[in-house]
Order: sequence, then structure tokens, then C-alpha cells
Amino acid sequence: MPLQNRVTPLGEIIADPARGTLMGNRGILHDHDRKLGQSRWKHKAWIACALAFRGRRRTPMTQGRYTELFFLDEATALAAGHRPCAECRRASFDVYRAAWATAHHLDAPPSAKAMDDALHAHRVKPRLREQVHHTRAAADVPDGAFVLVDRAPWLVWKRRLLRWSPSGYDRVGSLPGGRLAVVTPQPGVEALAAGYRVTVHDSASDLVGD
Repeated sequence: MPLQNRVTPLGEIIADPARGTLMGNRGILHDHDRKLGQSRWKHKAWIACALAFRGRRRTPMTQGRYTELFFLDEATALAAGHRPCAECRRASFDVYRAAWATAHHLDAPPSAKAMDDALHAHRVKPRLREQVHHTRAAADVPDGAFVLVDRAPWLVWKRRLLRWSPSGYDRVGSLPGGRLAVVTPQPGVEALAAGYRVTVHDSASDLVGD
């Protein structure tokens, strides 16, 4: 029985046997039976981490330690409201906050806390625990962002749409015109538009090429 620790682009935490390519952290969300409680976060520092770092090993959902969450890829993690970890993914973190600074016309890259505070305001409605979405012209949605089509998450990639599934992207579609409901939090979309290059699952290349 797979643990409930896979995160979808919609921010939901599900149980699925497919492996992820990144790990994440929102605090301790599980109990001694390795089951999630009511909380879906314990702090605002939602990060996306490398699966391997300096030989460290963890047993998922160890009692008293943070709940290891897993993502199909970085595009999924950003859509769910996470950002690169400043320790195990320092290079990506620095590029991400540099793009953030460019997008917001800042004199210096922001701190992790400043980004976490801004992201939290744009990723979830606290009392309702619903993901926040915003609308944007299709032509202005950068590659690497997720949009909603028929209530399902699709990745914008190479100006096409790729349908997300826990094990990979399984369908390609045309990018429509007009305005779209964007899943990826607005600050993350702005970082993508300012030049941050997100990594995606290999199945994306199978659909649209390298």
C-alpha cells in the first residue's frame, strides 16, 4: 500500500505507487501510523528538494520527523506552491530568486522568507484550504506553468499542453487562445516568465520532443 505522500499540481497529497523525481517538505503532517492528519502544512517554507544529497538517508514518515512529499517533477512542485531548497538545490534556488528579483524589479534577490510569505498568499486560501488560481492570457503563460482544462491540470510546454498524471504526462493538446485559469502561483509564474527554467519529467520529451 503506497503512502499518502505524492503531491499533485493542484496541491493535493495522494497515495500513488509511481516514483517522484523531487522530494518536498511542509512540516510534520503524519502520525505514528504514517497517516496524514487534517493539516496539509505546518509552516510557509514549502520547499522542493533533491532525492539524494550528501549521502543522507531517510525512512519516509518517521515519527517526529517532517513528512517527505514527492513530486513528478519541478514543474509540479512549483504548481503546488513549492520553491527550490536553498541547501540541497542551492544553484536552482539562486537562479529562481534572481528571476524573482528581475520579475519584481528588486535591487537584490529576495530572502527565502520573503518568497515564502509571498507564495503562501498566492497558493492557498487559509480558511478554506483551497488552492488559489489566477487568470492570464494564454499567450502570456510561460512554459513550465500549469493551467486548468476541464478541471484537470495541464502543463504548458513548448507552447503545447501536456496532461499531468502521477506517472508522467500522457496526452498532448493545443494551447487554446483567450484567458486560462493558471494553477501555478502568480509569483512562480512571474519567475518562469523572467527566465527561470524549470525541469520536467522525461515523458514530456516523449510527447513533444527535446
